[in-house]
Amino acid sequence: MNKQSRLDELREEILVHNVCDELALGATQLVMGDGNSDADIVFIGEAPGKQEDEQGLPFVGASGKFLNKMLAEAGLERGDVYITNIVKYRPPNNRDPLPEEKRAFWPYLMRQLEIIHPKVVITLGRHSGECFIPDIRISKDHGHARKVQYHQYEFLVIPLYHPAAALYNGSMKQTLIDDFLRAKELADNELRT
Repeated sequence: MNKQSRLDELREEILVHNVCDELALGATQLVMGDGNSDADIVFIGEAPGKQEDEQGLPFVGASGKFLNKMLAEAGLERGDVYITNIVKYRPPNNRDPLPEEKRAFWPYLMRQLEIIHPKVVITLGRHSGECFIPDIRISKDHGHARKVQYHQYEFLVIPLYHPAAALYNGSMKQTLIDDFLRAKELADNELRT
């Protein structure tokens, strides 16, 4: 069975097990992920927003457009990477995902990663970063890579600010672009080893 078929099965399993059923009731659909199921780099955000909920794809709204711009500046396209979120349903009114929602989706996220088997995970925002690096302070740790082990599987985690940070605070834009280019450089080094 190929990786995409396994990801499709995982998606069905989330639906069958009614993971975060209250969130599901308020959402249009499950937003599993998008991109290359053989990617060496996986981007993980927090949760779908309004546009993502409507289209069923992660990072397709304003934050997604900025993410696409950063990918292009780093010489990548969405088809080169895989993009997902910790929480797979849109929280009401785009609120932050709750700790219990992140915990409920964590095993499924880890199975997603085990299927894709990336060498590098780039977290977008504090919520996704702290799932991998519990003591993270995004203002201090953004752009700094750490090795993370999950069972027998080790990968490089690079926490970045969420692209929305640049949309709300224009002065953050260059920081995000610089961090993104640095993350691409760190990822390239990791892929060469």
